[in-house]
Amino acid sequence: MKLLNQSTLNRQVIVMTLFVLGLIASTSLGQYELSWYTIDGGGGRSTGGPYELVGTIGQPDAAYSAGGGYELLGGFWPGGPLCVVNFESFAKFADFWLEEGTGSPADLYEDLSNQVNYLDLRVFVDFWLCYCPTDWPLN
Repeated sequence: MKLLNQSTLNRQVIVMTLFVLGLIASTSLGQYELSWYTIDGGGGRSTGGPYELVGTIGQPDAAYSAGGGYELLGGFWPGGPLCVVNFESFAKFADFWLEEGTGSPADLYEDLSNQVNYLDLRVFVDFWLCYCPTDWPLN
């Protein structure tokens, strides 16, 4: 086994120190770049039997914003045309209030009454200012 003498060991330490300092200096002299990355998730509505779950995984990037003929809707729920349950949806819902019969787009609660009533309003309110489900009948 060959032992290194003290001067050889000192030279190796100096070389390694200079190498590390060179790496640090080269990275600190470059331009900084701050890239924007997000981890967003899906979510939506899941149903099975008498249970229903509406949720999101992750945090949306931005809320709903509109102006000048453009609109921005953050997150990944829509999966298609942008749709938010808002006053426009409420106006359409109100047009069918207390209407009876099958096939009404505002009959959101599945019951036997076939009438747009407070039960349908409860379902509507659950989606208020959220993304429309993919099968939202009040588009």
